[in-house]
Amino acid sequence: MSTTRIPIFDISRFDDPAQRDAFVAELGAAYRQWGFAGVRGHGIGQAQVDRSYDVFQRLFALPEDVKRKYHVAGGGGARGYTPFGIETAKGAQHFDLKEFWHVGREIPRDSRYADSMPPNVWPEELPEFREVAYGLYQSLDRLGAKVLSALALHIGLDEHWFDDKIDSGNSILRPLHYPPITSLEVPNERAGAHEDINLITLLVGASAEGLEVLSRSGEWVPFTADADTIVVNIGDMLQRLTNHVYPSTTHRVVNPKGEKARQPRYSTPFFLHPNPDFLIDVLPGTVTADNPSRYPDPITAQGYLEERLREIKLK
Repeated sequence: MSTTRIPIFDISRFDDPAQRDAFVAELGAAYRQWGFAGVRGHGIGQAQVDRSYDVFQRLFALPEDVKRKYHVAGGGGARGYTPFGIETAKGAQHFDLKEFWHVGREIPRDSRYADSMPPNVWPEELPEFREVAYGLYQSLDRLGAKVLSALALHIGLDEHWFDDKIDSGNSILRPLHYPPITSLEVPNERAGAHEDINLITLLVGASAEGLEVLSRSGEWVPFTADADTIVVNIGDMLQRLTNHVYPSTTHRVVNPKGEKARQPRYSTPFFLHPNPDFLIDVLPGTVTADNPSRYPDPITAQGYLEERLREIKLK
């Protein structure tokens, strides 16, 4: 496998009995090395992606005072709008150059998860936003479950092992806007070097270059995927659950050079989380003599999420 190019896979092979075993082996090996891969053949049509980005761009074009109506004070950015200049990568000196909106799972308000999964906030100025954003949420949720099924098989679990651990997951769709950079000397990066908190992240339709992934040899590798490819990476929760068999890889979004810096950048990650009460405890099958358990104390997904949100200044 190349050490300089992040691999891309056709996930439709997972549904072909003749190709499933080979696909699982190749995908698992790629994630062990990179923590990142591209996925195509996923069934999420370009028309759906294009419509989503059209609505999201119109959302961020709303006046600042209108967007700020949907900022939930004290909510840790869990739902609605988070303004420019708040989120800061763990350990970073400067805040990220971005604003974003969070869409979460729609659950009954009498659910046992209601306290940790607040209701969504919908912008009344864009009545189509709810249908479009939640439709994309559901599509990425299904795709993420399929990726996790393949990863489960690769480490000797049943393919349905994750199903009842993510069916009420506190997952987040995050339409993102990186505004144009107007100053020549900006110390901030659009998104500072970080690892994601969740199980896996699915990134659909990044509109510009800038994503870079830190390889095991310490090299920053650019990863700008084709339009039909969704970037899927491992988050810290899955790294912890699998005792680092699946590594959570450091990545960043760098500022482009020259005139490209004067252009906005839009992207939409989907952060797939387990159910809030899921206990993240190292899987016994990932503990070996060469890889002893790194996390003797289990923690709930909600407890871990709150701990990390404090670190990145969202709480």
